[in-house]
Amino acid sequence: MSVLEEMRIRSLGVIDDAVVELSPGFTAVTGETGAGKTMVVTSLGLLLGGRADPALVRVGAKAAVVEGRITVSEGDAVVARAAEAGAELDDGALLISRTVSAEGRSRAHLGGRSVPVGVLTELADELVAVHGQTDQQGLLKPARQRQALDRYAGDGVEIPHTKYAAAYRRLRAVAAELEELTTRARERAQEADLLRFGLNEVAAVEPLPGEDAELAAEAERLGHAEALASAAALAHTALAGNPEDPESVDATTVVAAAGQALDGVRAHDPALAALADRVGEISILLADVSGELAGYADQLDADPLRLAAVEERRAALTTLTRKYGEDVAAVLAWAQEGAGRLTELEGDDERIGELTAERDALRAELSVLGQALTDARTEAAARFAEAVTEELASLAMPHARVSFAIRQTEAADEASGIDIGGRSVVYGPSGADEVELLLAPHPGAQPRPIAKGASGGELSRVMLAVEVVFAGSDPVPTYLFDEVDAGVGGKAAVEVGRRLAKLARSAQVVVVTHLPQVAAFADRHLLVEKTVDGSVTRSGVTVLEGEDRVRELSRMLAGQEDSETARAHAEELLATARKDG
Repeated sequence: MSVLEEMRIRSLGVIDDAVVELSPGFTAVTGETGAGKTMVVTSLGLLLGGRADPALVRVGAKAAVVEGRITVSEGDAVVARAAEAGAELDDGALLISRTVSAEGRSRAHLGGRSVPVGVLTELADELVAVHGQTDQQGLLKPARQRQALDRYAGDGVEIPHTKYAAAYRRLRAVAAELEELTTRARERAQEADLLRFGLNEVAAVEPLPGEDAELAAEAERLGHAEALASAAALAHTALAGNPEDPESVDATTVVAAAGQALDGVRAHDPALAALADRVGEISILLADVSGELAGYADQLDADPLRLAAVEERRAALTTLTRKYGEDVAAVLAWAQEGAGRLTELEGDDERIGELTAERDALRAELSVLGQALTDARTEAAARFAEAVTEELASLAMPHARVSFAIRQTEAADEASGIDIGGRSVVYGPSGADEVELLLAPHPGAQPRPIAKGASGGELSRVMLAVEVVFAGSDPVPTYLFDEVDAGVGGKAAVEVGRRLAKLARSAQVVVVTHLPQVAAFADRHLLVEKTVDGSVTRSGVTVLEGEDRVRELSRMLAGQEDSETARAHAEELLATARKDG
């Protein structure tokens, strides 16, 4: 079992530098009001990932530091999680450190490694259950009471709740999609009509990939056909000569003459032979170009009807590119995407039918799972209430009775609820049940919500009883109670101390208390004292034993350390506690 051995606190609130040594069993922390007792709770909260408030840093200090040493056992879940974070054990102990700067920056270290604060928060669930006045107020909320019941019920509620939660999330997603489809039906119909019109317009033209560029080139050629034909004829004449003018000079003849002149002497000089080869290549190229120019002029289409057809086709394509894309390729891409979207929109009616059927099936499934949750909670509530009632008998409330009211709220109509017990009821992510903890403090009293039916002292004892019951079903290694005995006194206070001592037999219990009846039952009694300058120093947290403990209990009883009556009462309390132990 994990045990919090000690904490060192520096520059936190009124504490300058102090070490808190804790007992594996029951440790009581006492001191006068304002002495810094609650800093023990605050320090532990910081070690376990609590919010870092720069206001906690002692005036004049740069940072507050809290260090803790927790002994752990091999196989503990906390050891495995710490190892995942890179932490190392120190002789079987886990060292935790938290630093809060005056500027509000926070750092956390675990087993010698810097870790995110969230890692400490994860460990908290496995290490310590912290309870104080704020926790009592939380227990007054029905949502927290349902969570407490579910925690006690364990797998009996967790298994159906897991299935219910999954079905609930799916139902929310289906309902959202269904609402979107139905509420936007008109918009989607208008979108479908526009898509159909556009796709029909594109289909009527039947554009081909790259067609716009090809037609543009053809239109340019047809528009300048005469000039092109004339230029080709002149170029051909210049290269091949004019058959009607034998005296004309052409490039082919001139180059051929140059080649002949070189061929006769090329054998005498390789350099000249190379030049002759190049002249030969020019002659061949001139012949090729001349032939292609003749063919170009013959094939050139100057038909004005073809030009008109090209321009008409280009106009049709321009109509499409103005609406659906910058060119034909973009128009075709739009048409492909639009066809897919139209298929989706045209399938809305079918999709609505599918979603409606799935929604109805999920609601039916939730009805079954919700009923299972209600049944499991009802069964667990009876056991939980009986166990808490037995604990209250040990806390000087022998006639008190605790019970749970598990109710559902009628839905406005069948469509907005699920069926539980033959009724259509409101439901949420955790089922349809409203859980409320009731207390009848004495015979004949009507059970009332604990928020209305319990005094401060009774609420403290109910809280303690609930935690003791949890300790038997879902234990944690350490319990920290911050004045959970508020409003309790006399015989009831003795019983609270006795019950805390009993809880400490199976777990570590740390109690910040102002009641001597509670402190007397502790295995270790720590006193927090301030010095004359208002700070708690290293010597300000001391372990009380023997006469010192009697003096502190006397002060707590009567406000006077040397009162003989108070001393006698203190010694009697210690004797009672030792006898019960």
